[in-house]
Amino acid sequence: MDSLSAANTQFSLNLFKKISETNTRANVFYSPLSISSALAMVSLGAKGNTQDQILKVLCLNKEEDHHSSFNKLMSDLNKPGDSCTLSLANRLYGEKSYQFIDKFISDSQKYYQAGLECVDFKTNAEAERVNINNWVEKQTQGKINDLLAKGIVDAQTRLVLINVIYLKADWAEKFPPQWHGAEEKEFRLNKNETKPVKMMNQDSHFLLTFISEVNSQIVELPYVGKNLSMLIILPNEIEDDTTGLQMLEKTLTYEKLMDWTKPEKMSEVRVDLSLPKFRLEETYDVKSLLKSLGMVDAFETGTANFSGMSTNSNLMLSDVIHKSFIDVNEDGTEAAAATGIKAMEECCYINKSEVFNADHPFMFFIRHNPTNSILFYGRFCSP
Repeated sequence: MDSLSAANTQFSLNLFKKISETNTRANVFYSPLSISSALAMVSLGAKGNTQDQILKVLCLNKEEDHHSSFNKLMSDLNKPGDSCTLSLANRLYGEKSYQFIDKFISDSQKYYQAGLECVDFKTNAEAERVNINNWVEKQTQGKINDLLAKGIVDAQTRLVLINVIYLKADWAEKFPPQWHGAEEKEFRLNKNETKPVKMMNQDSHFLLTFISEVNSQIVELPYVGKNLSMLIILPNEIEDDTTGLQMLEKTLTYEKLMDWTKPEKMSEVRVDLSLPKFRLEETYDVKSLLKSLGMVDAFETGTANFSGMSTNSNLMLSDVIHKSFIDVNEDGTEAAAATGIKAMEECCYINKSEVFNADHPFMFFIRHNPTNSILFYGRFCSP
């Protein structure tokens, strides 16, 4: 599980850097786990160089049984609990007249709980697109609508793989009732521009650390039950000519992220916390991102090798679409995505609160603490 967690985190950072290349000032939000689990399921049916490229992009070792690791992770994430709602689901939609290899179907069910639904893409593609979108909408409690846009599915479609992840969780320390209207303050987009935002505030005890290397603070906001946390990385000041995140994003690696957020690096202190209310909805054409990371063959006619899926040699991936949603408010967080992928025991609290004022761009991620897995990853630059 540790190696899968490491691979998913590395993949998440690689993907983030590719997304950021095109727009350094845009909000970013996605689920690396949703994308990676969908692609890992694809790798079940890939062979040769096609499979090698998929595994390399996912930072997975070909010699390790990552399918069993994904299965264990999904079981851990889907464990029922009263403290929050967290679910991860997969489904395959295959053209009913097309021959899929039995082992691919059975392994998809065994490792990813992805049942195969036989559908009629050849003569009824639009109705099947609506059917798929309805399933995604239901799995995400209505938060992800129209994952597959019109025209994505047509008479040539043979297989659609869907992964969805949904989270609804309350803060362990809710923002006080007097802040439930939230106060309007100015959010600094850069050195010169501001924008109004509803800002929540509370003075409570949180895990906090200061990272001098990037002149930033990290605070951990646990959700009820403490199995899930949002970690926010906030530069102390806007020191560049864009969002103030340039140095942090350039410096950030898997090793550094793990080191900065080690339990022994964080101390439980009293924090005067200010955090904007925000809601993000993002859609990504993951195909172009994956190709730029080196996963090329899977999308090329005549080169793609999915002989583990079907005996038909012309099967290839046409699109990978990822849609995500997050709502952060006084009560907690609701987040969804679909891919079509140390508290000191005896802490001497200081009387004065440490100030964590997120009134300028920051990075954040939602982590499943028992498995150290990043479920969602984001950058908030503008209300």
